[in-house]
Amino acid sequence: MASSSLRLLFPLLLSCIVLLNHQVKCDEADEEDNLLQGINSYRATALNLTALTKNDNAECLADEIADQFKKQPCTNTTGSFTVPGTETQFANFPDLLAKCHLNVSNTRDGVIMPACVPNLDPTLVLNNFTKSQYSSSLNQTNFTGIGIGSEDNWIVVILTTSTPEGSYVPAQSIDSAGADTGTSSVSKSKISLIQYLLCLLMGFVFHL
Repeated sequence: MASSSLRLLFPLLLSCIVLLNHQVKCDEADEEDNLLQGINSYRATALNLTALTKNDNAECLADEIADQFKKQPCTNTTGSFTVPGTETQFANFPDLLAKCHLNVSNTRDGVIMPACVPNLDPTLVLNNFTKSQYSSSLNQTNFTGIGIGSEDNWIVVILTTSTPEGSYVPAQSIDSAGADTGTSSVSKSKISLIQYLLCLLMGFVFHL
């Protein structure tokens, strides 16, 4: 009987561990969403500019770059850089682009802006972009999209344009990519609900 219970509890425990990891990712997403809302509010209120829309491929690259930065300490000299500057900073930059199905030809007009803020305090993070040298990029009308990624104390913002050279959109079918993204979001929601229910079930079994 005890052996059967252990066999049942193991997959449930594993699911709960996965759920906790998912919660950490959700916290990171909240930080990024808060920054996006803050930047769009800044553009609308102070500059009367249209809101930046999420760009999934730029977000992918922002995550990759944040991961590269995560072991570097915070400094006061961190500055923005365009794609060529990034290539000199990271020898593996072409690989980072490839991971997100991008290349220099569809990213050269974008701008990449990293910032390091202890514990990613929301107010300080927003100030690092709206009250610094980065504000000049946020003030420009040619930027229409945004991707945000974070890791540890680092957060990276990438601004994209509506032109092919800065769209961060691969040559493949955009419609197909959009359909896949929607399907993925629905699947993730279902998985999260299942994990939550499994954790509740495990708690009930332990109680018995």
